[in-house]
Amino acid sequence: MGSDTKKLDDEKRWAALMVQSQNGNANAYNLLLSELSQVCEKYIQRKFGEIINIEDCVQECLLALHHARHTYDPKKAFRPWFFTIVKHKTIDVLRRVEKHKTNVSDQQELEISEYSHVDLDRIIDGQRLMLDLSDEQRQAIALTQYVGMTANEASVVIGVTETTLKARLKRGLDKIKKRWQLEETNR
Repeated sequence: MGSDTKKLDDEKRWAALMVQSQNGNANAYNLLLSELSQVCEKYIQRKFGEIINIEDCVQECLLALHHARHTYDPKKAFRPWFFTIVKHKTIDVLRRVEKHKTNVSDQQELEISEYSHVDLDRIIDGQRLMLDLSDEQRQAIALTQYVGMTANEASVVIGVTETTLKARLKRGLDKIKKRWQLEETNR
């Protein structure tokens, strides 16, 4: 089987699994994540070389995919969408690792790891707050805030103008802020 044939087969299978996942099929989603985990690791190694904590990088890429899965448009190719997410998340991870190497002492690293559960709480809270948003607003926020794309890059992926994407992003973030403030007041 040639490389192009394999890519085409993967494209069709992954796109189908993603559509099934978007429709609530947990088995299809688990299978997709399993396959993409291996592909993601190979892609990162090929594009970025050896990374010390590649498993963490792969997990962050899959988490970004999880947050952005509703942004996948079945009318468009899956592979470019997926590898764009992986590329951006890997760059984010590499930047963080480099920043920690140069700016954080061993003691500070211990303090940061003690509070990593706060990040998980923020992610869960953020997902809950995003439930009231329109699909377009969630899509804009997921790609820019979770995946780390620029407004220009996200607008290309979605297929809208950058101005439209920025408007969706602003309206979505404003709605989240108002809901969060209301909940804080009611506590």
